[in-house]
Amino acid sequence: MAGKTQIKIKKKSEFMRTLKQMSYNKLAVFGAIVFAIELILVILAPLIAPYGYAEMDMAAAYQPPSWAHLCGTDDLGRDIFSRLLYGGRYSITMGIFSIGISVMLGIIIGSTAGYFGGKVDNIIMRFLDIIQSLPGMLLTIVISAVLGSGYINTILSLSVNGIPGQARMLRAQMMRVRGSEYIEAAESINCSKFRIIAKHLIPNSFSPLIVQATMGVANMIIMAAGLSFIGLGVQPPASEWGAMLSGSRQFIRSSPHMVFFPGLAIAITILALNLMGDGLRDALDPKLKR
Repeated sequence: MAGKTQIKIKKKSEFMRTLKQMSYNKLAVFGAIVFAIELILVILAPLIAPYGYAEMDMAAAYQPPSWAHLCGTDDLGRDIFSRLLYGGRYSITMGIFSIGISVMLGIIIGSTAGYFGGKVDNIIMRFLDIIQSLPGMLLTIVISAVLGSGYINTILSLSVNGIPGQARMLRAQMMRVRGSEYIEAAESINCSKFRIIAKHLIPNSFSPLIVQATMGVANMIIMAAGLSFIGLGVQPPASEWGAMLSGSRQFIRSSPHMVFFPGLAIAITILALNLMGDGLRDALDPKLKR
């Protein structure tokens, strides 16, 4: 019982140490605050948004930003600010869910390859090489074209694209720590391979994966916007940010605000996540701090 309590205290202290270390990085804190505000806004969109995301008013079409419409209106008179709030639910959750699936599958594949090595490792790595032989965006487009457009299919397409990077990262960490004394001690007392992987190898290989996953969310949001922009992602009337850019590109000269604000929403989100990722990297491994 005392041993379990000590482990819990150690894990809690490690988590608090990471948070404390990250709090010294002002840019990381700024990124975390910005992203937290974005999450609150999109979650509370039905309460905050002054209009419905599909509410049209043709008499108010193409209006520039004003007090009545903070980000202006589009070609159908829909309030862009309201659409951004609702659209963030698609863009941000697609990034989070797709990287979450990639990480889970990457952990299974990477830990298997890294622990067993030999032929198992060789077969898995060659399979990942095949997946990575195609450029990431091209692979995602091909998968999306096969599965079809839509929210769920976009998440699945992005997830497949993210698996190789997560798996390779975990495999590399796994191979670094599998020869450690505590792993040999666990093997000497006949611990099962599953227990060794789940209880010892994965927790001690997780730090770089967290950093990569944080920055991976940013990459997934960009790719999701790209898919929607070319018509393979979330479809109208949903107000996903990439779809908003796609529907507004023909008005970029006459009504630039229709393109500016969705692009700004994407840019701010990506910047916040990258700042968070840099802060986590420095907090989890201070040696990497520049």
